[in-house]
Amino acid sequence: MVEAFAVASGKGGTGKTTSTLALGMALADEYDVTVVDADTGMANLLFHTGLDDATVTLHDLLVEGTATDVSEATYDRFGMSVVPCGTSLAGFEAADPARLRAVVAELAGDTDVLLLDSPAALASKSAVLPVVLADRVVIVVEPTIPALSDGLKVQEYARSYGTETAGVLLNKVREEAADVAEGASRHFGGPVLANVPDSDVVRAARRNGEPLLAHAPDSEPAARYRDA
Repeated sequence: MVEAFAVASGKGGTGKTTSTLALGMALADEYDVTVVDADTGMANLLFHTGLDDATVTLHDLLVEGTATDVSEATYDRFGMSVVPCGTSLAGFEAADPARLRAVVAELAGDTDVLLLDSPAALASKSAVLPVVLADRVVIVVEPTIPALSDGLKVQEYARSYGTETAGVLLNKVREEAADVAEGASRHFGGPVLANVPDSDVVRAARRNGEPLLAHAPDSEPAARYRDA
């Protein structure tokens, strides 16, 4: 039976896409994993997976009246099925975010784990939809008080729709933020899944268009994601 996770945060730039792909590759060692870039306005998963030139994306699946099949927007990458989203303004304007529900339902019929790389969940009401569709949410936050506050708002949104917290993933952790990271578990409904250190290797993977676990599988951040 499939389990769907939204990987979410309260603002952009926390490392949701890096985290989604890292968790996906780790889980793909044991499960069939499908990753969807559900951020229809600020998509960037395609840049992390070498799909910059993908001709069919989630945007095409969200346009009413098109004959595009889900399989046409699904690509095999790094041991996972990946559904990227386009980055054009025209594609964003033509897409109907409400159609994501039907796309997710179809993808769920052919996978074990579904990971939804979500938009910043506080950006708009439509941005909350991936969290609504998920069984549980992984909340990605940086170890600062404002970021934790935003993460807690995401958790509140999720719970209001019946989506529980799988856990919190602390990203870009520096040594001086250790105390904040340590206290995070007291505030969230799920465990701290990992403290992922701030690292140049993560930025290098992004520049090279590869998921972290493909670019630097033996790195400390990769090990933390596998633990998560």
